[in-house]
Amino acid sequence: MATRTADSPTEMRAESDAAVDLVLRDRLVTPLFQPIVDLANGAVVAVEGLARGPAGSGLERPDQLFEAARLAGRLGEMDMLCSERAIECALAATVPPPVLFVNAEPAVLDQPMSPRMLELSTGYLPFRFILEYTERGLPTVPGALLNVAGAIEACGGGIALDDVGADPMSLAFLPIIEPEVIKLDMHLVHNPSAAATRETCRAVRAAARRTGAVVIAEGIETEADLRTARSLGADWGQGWLFGRPGPLECLRYPVPAGPGVTLRPPRVGLHQPAGTPFEIAAARGARQVVLRDSAIQAVTRLCESAGSEGPSVIVASCDDPGAATRLAAFLDTVSSPTTYVAVVPPTRPLHGAMTVAVVGADSADGVSVRPLAGGDGNSDHFEIAASSDLSVVVDIARVLLRRLPMSCGTVSFSAARPAGAR
Repeated sequence: MATRTADSPTEMRAESDAAVDLVLRDRLVTPLFQPIVDLANGAVVAVEGLARGPAGSGLERPDQLFEAARLAGRLGEMDMLCSERAIECALAATVPPPVLFVNAEPAVLDQPMSPRMLELSTGYLPFRFILEYTERGLPTVPGALLNVAGAIEACGGGIALDDVGADPMSLAFLPIIEPEVIKLDMHLVHNPSAAATRETCRAVRAAARRTGAVVIAEGIETEADLRTARSLGADWGQGWLFGRPGPLECLRYPVPAGPGVTLRPPRVGLHQPAGTPFEIAAARGARQVVLRDSAIQAVTRLCESAGSEGPSVIVASCDDPGAATRLAAFLDTVSSPTTYVAVVPPTRPLHGAMTVAVVGADSADGVSVRPLAGGDGNSDHFEIAASSDLSVVVDIARVLLRRLPMSCGTVSFSAARPAGAR
């Protein structure tokens, strides 16, 4: 792809848009593949497909390719093409990889699959397909990620959460997303003695034990990095020590030196629990009838304590528009900068007066209240169901998050956001 120097910003933009159009039209993406190694036995257990644009052009580097696509308004198409090309090249390889990781762009998480991607993902694949999302996309469209995770697992694939540890808030999303793979941000390997590294790895190890997730350390470049990765609790590793990105045909699969760590099987339906928040809490938690004031006090106490013990995800619903607005404002004042806050719009009723779910890295609290069944809506008696069981509250949070608009920024009265963000 030839390039020349344009005479003005307008011409430069036109040339860039034309180059993006050519890449998309002629499918000019050639992925390179980097090995992922089991740290227990040295086996190459997976590869990650890394997109590259036309060689020698201004779009060869992935950051330039995706920025040009974004400016052209075609980021979703480019993201889909890169995923398609990674799968196509893996399918065409003489020896297909055992597992293929493909990066996905969080900004277009809610786009539908292209016909080609649908064909590839639902057809026979001789390898496990893992969609990899960076943690920076979590506060943007968490409900959409839950939907994608459910669809991918139904096809036999899985989800990887990348760059975990770069933002403390990602730790609170781990129980909700429950990915097959947790990829530690490379700065953790290079700063193993930092307090933040120790806390992140403690939370990740706990999540891995609880869910069966595989932990990958990235950025392993030296034998010292390898020792550090093992000490941090990583199962698999990725980095230049094991191989730089290159053509898949150049990859070798050495005989394992012993037993290793494998991915857990897909768990279909995990991310789409059935029932309303109240039904989930009542079926698996404590339930009682209380007066209105007691119900309000229970919700208030939970809100006041939310986010006080580290990074957390706070998701709430309220059927009354005015009360929902006040609830969103109150949660924003009592939560911390490492807290994600979202309130489901009252236009999407959940058949309960109010629900609040607070999820941390390894703890949770939830409460759901509604008028007593058979009441006229003005009754002083309410049913309240509460739980501190992580699995129960996580399911409540999943139901609420999936009810958010696909683009959280459109929630006019309570844009889902890190608390305190403006």
